[in-house]
Amino acid sequence: MAGYGWISLTTDYGTFDGFVAACHGTIARIAPAVRVIDVTHHVPPADVSRGAAVLAQTAPHLPAAVHVAVVDPGVGTARRGLVLGTPHGLLVGPDNGLLIWAAEALGGIESGYELANKDWLLGDVSRTFHGRDVFAPAAAHLALGAPASDAGPAVDPAGLVRLPDPVVTVGNGWIEAEVLTIDRFGNIQLAATGEVLAGLGSDLMLNGTVTARRGTTFADVGPGDLLVYEDSAGQVAVAVNNGRAVVVLSVQPGDLIRVAER
Repeated sequence: MAGYGWISLTTDYGTFDGFVAACHGTIARIAPAVRVIDVTHHVPPADVSRGAAVLAQTAPHLPAAVHVAVVDPGVGTARRGLVLGTPHGLLVGPDNGLLIWAAEALGGIESGYELANKDWLLGDVSRTFHGRDVFAPAAAHLALGAPASDAGPAVDPAGLVRLPDPVVTVGNGWIEAEVLTIDRFGNIQLAATGEVLAGLGSDLMLNGTVTARRGTTFADVGPGDLLVYEDSAGQVAVAVNNGRAVVVLSVQPGDLIRVAER
């Protein structure tokens, strides 16, 4: 098999310690010619939903690759490791819902395997660092062309762990949606897709207390004003021109925001 020239990494490891470097090193020792793209290593610790969203919104813009994702509060337990096949790449990581949204964004799950091939593991596997000892070496072998079926037993995609569907409700002149992610600029991304904005006017109220305007870019409102727009991932988002919407609305992922016409 031809394999892949790229591996992507998405984790909650941060960059203050050597965890990411160890994963890079494991890959380099097995597949030194394969290039690695770091999607992010600053997913909030154990925030599986945030990791899933970031990976799903990024993977379609990367070259065909083996995508490794490790946000894994269940590391060392009976939770399975997975290799999922899609039309546009492979996904490697824990069976905790982290991979599913990205698999759907890459065309859907075509195959699934439990990661159980001991020949792919790195020596004595740490019970707390499967990124280095299980997922990174597996990705390297897959990038070199090993068939995904060599990972281990086939799994039924219907039996995979899935995250709950985010709440989205659309009414006449209003939408209510769960906060999906908050980026480093303080912009709030909702679970609703941008197409629902077509049913709203320009003058809006958020949660019945704060005024906002619908627009397409930050400068559509004055400095300090709230904007509701479709972001680069195609989701409804809330921003403040030269400010932080998360501070104004005081929300966190999982909270609901109601956007309604005034």
